[in-house]
Amino acid sequence: MSTPDLAVARLIKQFADHRAVDELTFQVERGSFFSILGPSGCGKTTLLRMIAGFIVPDGGTLHIGGRSMHGVAPNRRPVNMVFQQLALFPMMSVGENVAFGLARRGVARPERLRRTEAMLERVGLAGAARKRVDELSGGQRQRVAIARSMVLEPTLLLLDEPLGALDLKLREHMKIELKQLQASFGTTFVYITHDQSEALVLSDRVAVMNRGRFEQIGTPQDLYYQPATAFVAAFVGANNRIGGRVIRRDGDLTELTTPEGWVLRARQAGSCNLGDTAAVFIRPEVASLERAADQLPRDHLVFDGQVQSLLFDGANSAVLLNEARSGLEFRVALPQTGRFADLKVGERVAFGFDPQRAICFAGGSEAPAHA
Repeated sequence: MSTPDLAVARLIKQFADHRAVDELTFQVERGSFFSILGPSGCGKTTLLRMIAGFIVPDGGTLHIGGRSMHGVAPNRRPVNMVFQQLALFPMMSVGENVAFGLARRGVARPERLRRTEAMLERVGLAGAARKRVDELSGGQRQRVAIARSMVLEPTLLLLDEPLGALDLKLREHMKIELKQLQASFGTTFVYITHDQSEALVLSDRVAVMNRGRFEQIGTPQDLYYQPATAFVAAFVGANNRIGGRVIRRDGDLTELTTPEGWVLRARQAGSCNLGDTAAVFIRPEVASLERAADQLPRDHLVFDGQVQSLLFDGANSAVLLNEARSGLEFRVALPQTGRFADLKVGERVAFGFDPQRAICFAGGSEAPAHA
């Protein structure tokens, strides 16, 4: 088994009475795309800056390429970093920006030029060496920043929310480009973001961070389909979160009632005991919508609802319902067939879901509010 490019063990960083990074242990395999996903203030930027050497840990160990980074200055680490604000030098040409680090290392001019031209070609900017930075689009500047880092052949490329300043359409395009560039270079990327879409699309593995710790590390599919905690269930992807109290257990299913009187069942995750406060999570796309209850699948729990709002977003369109008995809000993804194109606000409908495709966690009060 090859040595991981990054190995972190029991890493700690304390700021006064706040523990920003709390005994983290994880590894990043060579040549992989690893993302750290979490809300603002969870500790992800502090962690990235410790890897880069800009912040000294208060405890634990950190190895890059099998070598301890204890006492190693940032400019001596086999690491480069790309920030949201790209920090390109506006007075320099594109080629001079890319060659800057090579010049600082004393690489001879002919070799600098050769390596710079080769790197610009690899990022799709062949022939752009003499252009000014302000002549480039936002996506092109992003590629220059990556080229400037990659030309130094780092073991790790650290990316601190690099797409955050781009408009939505360009951000979507750059996600694809970044994934392709990482695969082409084979360099290990460690990427931090609060944007779940970026993390899921780009990564081989994702760590979901909350309050200085990792709630779960896994593939995007693991996090989406098999969340380990209520926080992960709420933070990764859209979810209906319904809180209540456990009133019955039947095999791997838990029955829960809300304070408003809505009773529903879901697959149990971990321990949910009678009387426990719990939360059920149901993704909008696993729920079904019909105009009559007898049209729903037989394995579904069936409820009556009223259309509160229609959310048209092309393939991501959804409807917000109020469950008839409790009045609680429930979101259902609309099929892409256009079958419900004539649905009206105020209309009475039936909806439901297979309880095996819903998941119940004890507690669940710490899950993000946007679930």
